[in-house]
Amino acid sequence: MLLTDTSSDAHTWNLVYLQLVLEEIGHTVANLGPCPPDDLVVRSCLELQPGLVVVSSVNGHGFNDGLRLIRALRSRPELAATTVVIGGKLVTDGLRNVGMIRRLTAAGYDRVFDDGELPAFRALAARTPYRAVS
Repeated sequence: MLLTDTSSDAHTWNLVYLQLVLEEIGHTVANLGPCPPDDLVVRSCLELQPGLVVVSSVNGHGFNDGLRLIRALRSRPELAATTVVIGGKLVTDGLRNVGMIRRLTAAGYDRVFDDGELPAFRALAARTPYRAVS
């Protein structure tokens, strides 16, 4: 699994928590940490070929940053089939709307998670291949 914030998000507690959730399920996680440039995320995906890319946002700019990132990822044919999800606080007003979710999925995200959807995220991650055998 590849876990990342968006390029403008300097928060780390969300990444630590999500890494622990993914490892608890049995996945090996590469955590890119806060504020990774889009090109680092793309290069890491090309190198690691993760079964799942998780984009997290806490600062409220995840919608705009996330659109730019998914376009960069999907512009690479090698990453066309990679499962990529995004979640957290995606806008600064705290409001989620169907239009925003539609734009993110139309741009290439496989799923957009809202706050409180941890059970749904866990279920998706548990179905994702490349789990470590313990």
